Amino acid sequence: MALEDYLESEVVVAVAATAAVFSPRVRGVLRRGAVYGLAGVLMAGDAVSSAARNVAPGVQQAAASAAGTFQGAAQQVASSAASVAEEAAERARAATEGGEDMQSPRGES
Repeated sequence: MALEDYLESEVVVAVAATAAVFSPRVRGVLRRGAVYGLAGVLMAGDAVSSAARNVAPGVQQAAASAAGTFQGAAQQVASSAASVAEEAAERARAATEGGEDMQSPRGES
């Protein structure tokens, strides 16, 4: 076999797998790497969930504030509409009680 045959990717993978299976030192390094990697993933997950828990009350407070603002605006609109309706009803009552003629805008009867 030539040197180029040893540098092919399939050969390198086979040699690495054989070294991992038969070498206690390589198995220890792989095991330690797996443990540290898993611990890192768990710590990152804890950090993300902690950040989400800390952000959640702020988001809920902002949503409640926005809902309160919307509710206040809706109440103002309803109040204005009610006053306009009352004024229109009062004008209609005054027109019917006062005996005023209901004429078309052009003055036609």
